[in-house]
Amino acid sequence: MRKSRQRDAILDYIKGSTEHPTADMVYTYVRALYPKVSLGTVYRNLNLLAEEGEILRLTQGNGPERFDGNMEPHYHFVCNHCKQVLDLKTTSLEHINTLANVGFDGIVEGHQVLFHGLCPSCKNK
Repeated sequence: MRKSRQRDAILDYIKGSTEHPTADMVYTYVRALYPKVSLGTVYRNLNLLAEEGEILRLTQGNGPERFDGNMEPHYHFVCNHCKQVLDLKTTSLEHINTLANVGFDGIVEGHQVLFHGLCPSCKNK
């Protein structure tokens, strides 16, 4: 992968963020640094970084994709009210792979779990 200032800025922003930004949020940040950058360039670089395993792509189903720079195994929580995405601090659920392999003719090698509910802020309102 060829180096680029825009890609480095995108990667630095995502790795330094805990808010799991959308492509639009990344674009707003990078555009402040590089006013001539296009939204297409941001999308291409996000896709490339995700494909190369530099960042995680979080697909929620009913909202925009989010991106995460934390490559350590962990789980995510999506608030049903405000749509905020948070890292969920819990013990590993690796045993799910073993359970999923029971009665399955293939090999389960991993999983993604996305929890839903109310974040602490929305819960307290």
